[in-house]
Amino acid sequence: MVTVDDVIRSFREEIYDDEKINRYANSLFQEAIRIGMELNSSYHEPDELKEIMERLTGRKIGDGFMLFPPFYTDFGKNITIGSNVFINSCCHFQDQGGITIGDGALIGHNVVLATINHDLTPGKGRVNHYKPITLGKNVWIGSNSTILQGVTIGDWAVIAAGSVVTKDVEPYTIVGGAPARFIKKWRWSKLKVLAINGSAGRDGNTDMPKKQQRRNKGVIVTEMNIIKGLQDGKESF
Repeated sequence: MVTVDDVIRSFREEIYDDEKINRYANSLFQEAIRIGMELNSSYHEPDELKEIMERLTGRKIGDGFMLFPPFYTDFGKNITIGSNVFINSCCHFQDQGGITIGDGALIGHNVVLATINHDLTPGKGRVNHYKPITLGKNVWIGSNSTILQGVTIGDWAVIAAGSVVTKDVEPYTIVGGAPARFIKKWRWSKLKVLAINGSAGRDGNTDMPKKQQRRNKGVIVTEMNIIKGLQDGKESF
């Protein structure tokens, strides 16, 4: 019996001539079309949208998921979605190669995630090649951007609207353009901050300078990442 995992493996290993797998893959493509029509053709409450997306992907989706339809995919069964993910309207996920979306990711209007490429060599019949796309935690992809196969986008990275991303993006980095180029990178430092209004540190020390106490006023955690600033990028990404 052929399974979804067999179909996904055939994409990964580029198995083109197994008739049973091909037939089952085609049935899954048609299922994605049917569920997509159900998703996009009438109004659904947020919980209903999540349930439909779980049927489409064949996987549980994390809490806090939000989707504004319409949404399009031609397979669906190789999409993994974390918690607190937001997908805006008219996105297209071509997921045969695998799409993983980390917790807290924001995906703008008309974003395309394309895990398939066709062979460029004349005479090879434009056969498909598949590579995964991975979005880290709290990634923000601006409207009308395209992420191409094999790309990993690191935690907290930002993709400017209208970008075409062809290479990996480091965490805490902003890129933009077609092809996407390095724009800025956040520089972070670990800083032990004062508990409640900056009056005492984790160990009860109150010797922190008044200026630093004022700067940390109201912070109620004992350790956090603080933005030190932006470093302008002058090189191509």
